[in-house]
Amino acid sequence: MSLKRFLLVRLGRVITYPVRRQLQQFEIACQNPEAVQNELLFRTLRTQADTQFGRDHKFHAIRSVAEYRTHVPVAPYEYVSPYIEKVQNGDTSALLADRRVLMFALTSGTTASRKLIPVTDAYLAAYRRGWNMWGVKMYRDNRGRRIAMRPIVQLGGDPEEFRTAAGIPCGNLSGYTAMVQKRLIKWMYAVPYVTGKIKDAKARYYVALRCSIGRNVSQLMAANPSTLIQLARTLDAEKDQLLRDLRDGTLRADLDIPPDIRAYLTPRMKKDAKRATELSAVASKLGRLYPMDVWPPETTVINCWTGGSMGPYLRQLPQYFGSPPVHDLGLLASEGRFTIPLAGGTSSGVLDIWSHYFEFVPEGEIDSPQPTVLGAHELLEGKSYFILPTTAYGLYRYHISDLVRVTGFQGKTPLVEFLGKGHRFANLTGEKLSEYHVTNAMDAVAKRVAQPVTAYSLAPVWDAQQPYYAIFLEEPDAADVLRLKQFLTDLDSQLGTENVEYAAKRESGRLGALRAAIVPAGTWAKWDRDRLAQTGGSPEQYKHPCLIGDLKFRESMAVVREVTAA
Repeated sequence: MSLKRFLLVRLGRVITYPVRRQLQQFEIACQNPEAVQNELLFRTLRTQADTQFGRDHKFHAIRSVAEYRTHVPVAPYEYVSPYIEKVQNGDTSALLADRRVLMFALTSGTTASRKLIPVTDAYLAAYRRGWNMWGVKMYRDNRGRRIAMRPIVQLGGDPEEFRTAAGIPCGNLSGYTAMVQKRLIKWMYAVPYVTGKIKDAKARYYVALRCSIGRNVSQLMAANPSTLIQLARTLDAEKDQLLRDLRDGTLRADLDIPPDIRAYLTPRMKKDAKRATELSAVASKLGRLYPMDVWPPETTVINCWTGGSMGPYLRQLPQYFGSPPVHDLGLLASEGRFTIPLAGGTSSGVLDIWSHYFEFVPEGEIDSPQPTVLGAHELLEGKSYFILPTTAYGLYRYHISDLVRVTGFQGKTPLVEFLGKGHRFANLTGEKLSEYHVTNAMDAVAKRVAQPVTAYSLAPVWDAQQPYYAIFLEEPDAADVLRLKQFLTDLDSQLGTENVEYAAKRESGRLGALRAAIVPAGTWAKWDRDRLAQTGGSPEQYKHPCLIGDLKFRESMAVVREVTAA
């Protein structure tokens, strides 16, 4: 080991010492989740009691968990959004004891409007603590790969897409945290945070590779593994130009990059003719250039989601990256981090009982008017639940629609894995398409295109090259192919209008164009009868699902042919 490397590793151990102590204390806390959670809940209620939300829900009078559940309903984002709108306009006391909102983290919601989650100092403290504990454990599990204090490839988003009326920035949380990192930490990230402002997908991936290809990368990190697959494909497709830029210290001029971002990046494009020659020889010999040809799998780690619908992408990773360890990032979203995986090779993570108060509703009771509600200490291994977090930044008994399964326990605290967005969502590459998006899009397009639709459902379809969504229509509705193609084009576009994440995934090429999967006449009537017979209930109350999240749904249908958009 070189002296520089030795000193960097020693520095890393000094920096992480407080986090290692914190991790030990957290593991002790996991022995008594009920006490830890109750203390956190009542501390949160006391802190937020004088906010408008706290007064409206009588926080001052709450003395027990039962009273909390009486005063505050289980509710989605729409319930708290009127208070958040006041915060957007500068009235932070409507929802928050904090007088400063650093930003609003944007996420796609269950309606056409994007959700804005207030990010406060308390939010960032909890978010960083969870990341730090996750990171220390991940590094500890991979000591032999010597990944400490080596560069990381991570693509972030735009930390400021727009500002509220009160001047508060709204954007991507990962982009914001990258922007406010300390200088030493920024050095470890090969891709500068400003690249999040590059809107063109090809340019964004290319720049990320240009910034990384000459560095001794240790980790490749993205929430959704589809991002890593696209990065790998871009590397191979653009290898000749990338290696020329690496050799010459340039950044190709034909990329769609905002002038100010290009001006920032250009001086940072280092020249490395030796490395370019080495990689050119590799590409000539193999006839390709994949990440595993640039960064050896023996000395790298992949960090991404591994639960839910990620399986098809995870199966493609070895083709491009070899077989480095894959560590799950945990259940985290713009709303916060909810689990901390403390082991590799699993999508399960321990509940972050220090940061949020958690309640759970059994999977089969989520639509019940009076469902069973359980605390973290009451869950059973092997059972599935909808998770309801209460946070220190304005989300209370928040129905985020995340379905999780208990896989074991850390001490007495549940280990849970993410299963999906419940029966109302579909999620191939992070688009989180909801039935609300689908029905709104159909209503809008029906006013423009006279396409007959006897019955329909939209479903995700897995394809190794480019997954897509299909709308399942019956044969008589597909008689006019030209009209159907126009309908598909309009519907595909409208889905992007209803859901900005769907539009982004279509633009980046991670999702293919919408298709029509044509089934025989009468298929849907029989399907509904069979489903009603299986689930019970009365025909009057039965609702045909307009969105089916099952990746294997197409396999169950007798598809005659497919029609693509115009």
